[in-house]
Amino acid sequence: MFTLAHLSDPHLPMPQARVLDLLGKRATGYFNWWRNRVALHRPEALAGIVADIRAQKPDHIALTGDLVNISLPDEFARASGWLAALGTPEEVTVIPGNHDVYVATQWRESLGQWGAYIAGDGRPPAADFKVFPTLRRRGPVALVGLNSGVPKPPLLATGTLGEAQIAAAGKVLEDLGREGLCRVVMIHHPPLTTESRFKRLTDAAAFQAMIRRVGCEIVLHGHNHRSEIARIAGPQGAIPVVGVTSASAAPESKYGRARYHLIGIERGTAAWRITLDIRALKADGTGCEPDGRIVFNGGAPAALAA
Repeated sequence: MFTLAHLSDPHLPMPQARVLDLLGKRATGYFNWWRNRVALHRPEALAGIVADIRAQKPDHIALTGDLVNISLPDEFARASGWLAALGTPEEVTVIPGNHDVYVATQWRESLGQWGAYIAGDGRPPAADFKVFPTLRRRGPVALVGLNSGVPKPPLLATGTLGEAQIAAAGKVLEDLGREGLCRVVMIHHPPLTTESRFKRLTDAAAFQAMIRRVGCEIVLHGHNHRSEIARIAGPQGAIPVVGVTSASAAPESKYGRARYHLIGIERGTAAWRITLDIRALKADGTGCEPDGRIVFNGGAPAALAA
């Protein structure tokens, strides 16, 4: 069995900022962090999640965005060091979230610092957004990374893939389907048409139309800071769409305690069998404990345990 750890939205601690760094949208985000969000995201909670991931020794780690908060230069540098401690670029795959693209920045000074974690197999460190969709093969699994992060006006946390990226992803997924790999799509925004208009993926309907045509085995996302499961139509049945709680969520926060998902993937007789184990931070912060299990056989849930 191949095991994939999925975490998202670590929202690493905000550094102090200079006044000149807070022009435009960053000012509202900075104020909101110190007034509200600093109590929702705890570095000690994130440390407990990371410690448990290390103890579980997954085959690979998938991180679906929002490492930073308002895209300050110092945030990207700090996140780069945190990623290096989490694992090597061969062990960890990263895609951006909307907070990683909070405002327009120079790639080299921002996401370029994580370029080796974003790039597809055999590629140099990612040099711009044109690398998406990315592709990494790990054992029987193909990780297809998408970017839904686009700078938006204040008070909007929406995402957009764009026609070109959706079309390119469709071609990649179609080719991978012929290879018989388990196709895992990584995206930050949930690709659902039922989300709030202030936080939604604006072209979710177009993404779903592509998936209905070419299929995949599972979609992983973040953004909502909740462990949640939805389904979208695929060519051979429903495809699970799985979101995960923020990896730094404080136990008393509105999101509940921090979580990550440990996903077991193995080939069944007729379809891929995917086991989703939810791991939640213990009350004392020392690692995690089981918080539910769901098993999918070819997209349909086979079992559910509390």
